[in-house]
Amino acid sequence: MKDETDRIHEFGFDTLQIHAGARPDPATGARQVPIYQSTAFVFRDAEHAAALFNLQEVGYIYSRLTNPTVGALQERVATLEGGAGAVCCSSGHAAQIMALFPIMAPGRNVVVSTRLYGGSVTQFSQTITRFGWSAKFVDFDDLDAIKAAIDEDTRAVFCESIANPGGYITDLDAVAKIADDAGLPLIVDNTSASPYLCRPIEHGATLVVHSLTKYLTGNGTVTGGIVVDSGTFDWSASDKFPSLSEPEPAYHGLKFHETFGPLAFTFHGIAIGLRDLGMTLNPQAAHYTLMGIETLSLRMQKHVENAEIVANWLEGHDAVQSVTYAGLKSSPYFKRVKKICPKGAGALFTVALKAGYEGCVKLVDNLELFSHVANLGDTRSLVIHSASTTHRQLTPEQQTAAGAAPNVVRISIGIEDPDDIMADLDQALKKANA
Repeated sequence: MKDETDRIHEFGFDTLQIHAGARPDPATGARQVPIYQSTAFVFRDAEHAAALFNLQEVGYIYSRLTNPTVGALQERVATLEGGAGAVCCSSGHAAQIMALFPIMAPGRNVVVSTRLYGGSVTQFSQTITRFGWSAKFVDFDDLDAIKAAIDEDTRAVFCESIANPGGYITDLDAVAKIADDAGLPLIVDNTSASPYLCRPIEHGATLVVHSLTKYLTGNGTVTGGIVVDSGTFDWSASDKFPSLSEPEPAYHGLKFHETFGPLAFTFHGIAIGLRDLGMTLNPQAAHYTLMGIETLSLRMQKHVENAEIVANWLEGHDAVQSVTYAGLKSSPYFKRVKKICPKGAGALFTVALKAGYEGCVKLVDNLELFSHVANLGDTRSLVIHSASTTHRQLTPEQQTAAGAAPNVVRISIGIEDPDDIMADLDQALKKANA
């Protein structure tokens, strides 16, 4: 009988965010992951080169495909998300295309939530049509509507764990069951939550995408994206995903799922996606992101703590009509917090002002501590009027559905002193309401 001490120790999140993917450099002993600022890597000999290009051996060829610094980041995020593997790319939008690319084809569609970042709504409603793909927008609180939207040409279901900009929380378990029953992968954008607050794979997600630009880096320095593969989806269970289940002509008939099993999607993302789409993350950006992730848990705790204080205060402010934050007891999503993101509802929410559109403009113009930028997840508190910026291309109906109505501002609460955050908001709200 095994002794209690023989059990394999599982490292906690705080340890993994520092150590996962970060081994001492074998050449120099460097403790921090070096920046391998190299385009190409020397082959041992002709046989080694051939094996790499044939996907018979894992290694480094060219930094468009693989790079040691980027590889360390892929391993770290995959570990934190509980995935089998991951592929980094140049931005969050690139990650969404990378996630869809192996599973879509002309004439196919993806069922997506109406509550998405405005740029994502545009990407799904406009840009992907150039590939011959289409998107069906559905309110993901209406589970029957999701089921009804799925048809024979549907190849994926897509949502955000914590929706940008409104902070709405998706019932991932319920949506995952619908996708699973239909034999489809569920793709979850986990940018607004980070793996510290939510691990979508534990709720049934097939793929998880991030804009590394936000909480994972945490300081507004670089852009980047990542696709994390759960490794649990059976790509060969039907004929819907030939790129993964059928012979690949570019690799002499290799079948990705048959050959690589749980890592099929990851290998395809590198060998086909990065090879041909070229949406590569540079090693310098990967390094910045690795540094940011080392303090992710500490930052997210403070983000959530501040957001709860500020949102509760704003809800009682005379100039405020409503606050969408799921961490508020008044929120219809409050009960989902413990199930989907038990460590907190994030730090992103919207505020509707009684003074309407003009009041929002005045608020943004009069804030001093807050930065008026098109970003979120920074250590700094950020604000933007979504209807006139990030969601400007959408119709008024689409803006409202996405939580970006004309009388609404999006707030990303930073890690400053909460009293200072509230003082700045208070003075600006008084001017906006004057």
